[in-house]
Amino acid sequence: MNETNLNGQPLIELRHISRVYQVGVEQVFALRDINLNIYRNEFVAIMGPSGSGKSTLMNIIGCLDTPTGGEYYLKGVNVGELDDNELAEIRNKEIGFVFQMFNLLPRANALKNVELPLIYAGISKTERIKRAREALESVGLGDRISHKPNELSGGQKQKVAIARALVTNPSLILADEPTGNLDSKSGEDIMKLFHRIWTLGNTIILVTHEYEIAMHAQRIIRLRDGLIESDAPNSTRITYDSMVE
Repeated sequence: MNETNLNGQPLIELRHISRVYQVGVEQVFALRDINLNIYRNEFVAIMGPSGSGKSTLMNIIGCLDTPTGGEYYLKGVNVGELDDNELAEIRNKEIGFVFQMFNLLPRANALKNVELPLIYAGISKTERIKRAREALESVGLGDRISHKPNELSGGQKQKVAIARALVTNPSLILADEPTGNLDSKSGEDIMKLFHRIWTLGNTIILVTHEYEIAMHAQRIIRLRDGLIESDAPNSTRITYDSMVE
């Protein structure tokens, strides 16, 4: 199931990517000559200790940061040639973000939080509500659409965030430590949900420092000191195939 597609154009192609930060008079190399292809319907975990460069790599893939050197292609488009408005459009339409801190609007209910990317995309109100409701139902929160974040558990908040990430039908789901603020049971529920999303054909990149979380992925990339230390299929990954209809 969901074998890596090694044929055709990569969804993501990184060529000789580097990222250097100027800290006073010192240059700090966060990434050094990263070469990486990620294909459609892959489930990839990016691992590494603090300072390894995984957050910087995530920010570049998510078009939240720009590399100092190299080229980044998303669906064949050279991201480095895009202006700020075009980058914002890619972030909104092509990439669904899921963060450790959920990043929900505290005064908005679940439905309004999920609608947000569609508002930015200029979708009509009727269509926004329909799609946001469907996204919430797809993550098992159809009965929580009127609840505000303070009325939801941590796991439910993360499911709202996942629904928000899915509502634009993006090319890529980018999850940064998505279980970091959850207890072990809620974290397991979220990983089951990611597994189901992947089996439905989505591409997922998961950034984590937790080995147990990375073991759910199909492929694990390990970073150290800004370099790719290893990149290999995960032959012992945790699966939920028996739970998928």
